[in-house]
Amino acid sequence: QVQLVESGGGLVQAGGSLRLSCAASGRTISTYAMGWFRQAPGKEREFVAAISWSAGATIYANSVKGRFTISRDSALNTEYLHMNSLKPEDTAVYYCAAKAARGLTTMKDLYDYWGQGTQVTVSS
Repeated sequence: QVQLVESGGGLVQAGGSLRLSCAASGRTISTYAMGWFRQAPGKEREFVAAISWSAGATIYANSVKGRFTISRDSALNTEYLHMNSLKPEDTAVYYCAAKAARGLTTMKDLYDYWGQGTQVTVSS
């Protein structure tokens, strides 16, 4: 089993930055693909970014490309989401996810483990 705990959310003004962290415990995630998703009120959970087990490949949703950067530190069993130039439409609960199989995917149903989420609110 893998337990994931997100942190780093909060309230920020439009144009600001935040860094989300996701700490894993229970077993090493060094061979897992990792992802970030978000869910705004009244909307479905949507893909944000994913990173391969080796950190050699990343993919992003078009809505965050060029503004968000996903990274990971396997030694710390942690992944990160660096968010710059935040917009009010980025407001959501952000979830990290881990996928035992190594391939990258945007499909939330293919992720095996989820964190409890952290709220990000961007004011205009």
